[in-house]
Amino acid sequence: MFTGLIEEVGTIVEVEGLDDGRRFRVGAGRTLVDLALGDSIAVDGVCLTITARHADAFDVQSVATTLQRTTLGSVTAGTKVNLERALAIGDRLGGHLVQGHVDGVGEIRSIQPRAGHVLIDFTLPPIVAQVTVPHGSVTLNGISLTVNELKDAGVCQVSIIPHTWQVTNLPDLRVGAAVNLEGDLIGKYVRSLLGAPGDDAAEHLRHHWGY
Repeated sequence: MFTGLIEEVGTIVEVEGLDDGRRFRVGAGRTLVDLALGDSIAVDGVCLTITARHADAFDVQSVATTLQRTTLGSVTAGTKVNLERALAIGDRLGGHLVQGHVDGVGEIRSIQPRAGHVLIDFTLPPIVAQVTVPHGSVTLNGISLTVNELKDAGVCQVSIIPHTWQVTNLPDLRVGAAVNLEGDLIGKYVRSLLGAPGDDAAEHLRHHWGY
């Protein structure tokens, strides 16, 4: 479990193809503290397991399915990635509950600098759009963000404060770039419970609770 508060921007220093995936070596500093083999770490919002630790880097592996469902499939040496170690019991939950399980990939539609903030518009795959609400939470490349506006069908806007802009890889994004998205965890459970409109279970619950 993660919070979506990025601890450090690391750099992919090596990519090795495997029989069923890839191995990534990630250059890091701060996130190496107390990091051990088998620990979980979020790399651009993807929860991965530490398979090796070095003086200034760590290794993680990604299976083919993860490569297909996230932006990790297009990562190359030199790519900047957001890093967050797993949440420790007793830590402050400053962001929101993030699993590191990417639900889908969105596309950057626009990046608009404003006085004191940056507005970013991006598309939402249906599975994420269904659990995204104004002023709710969404995770973009591992970053916990608040939904500023749902502008059009399947398009979300977030407002980035200077601190977040400075301590993440957001400045590297360009229009058309693909981004990892994770929908709000609580929203996903509610959506699963209620079901899709028209489902017998959903209609029963709505009738029972007076929706």
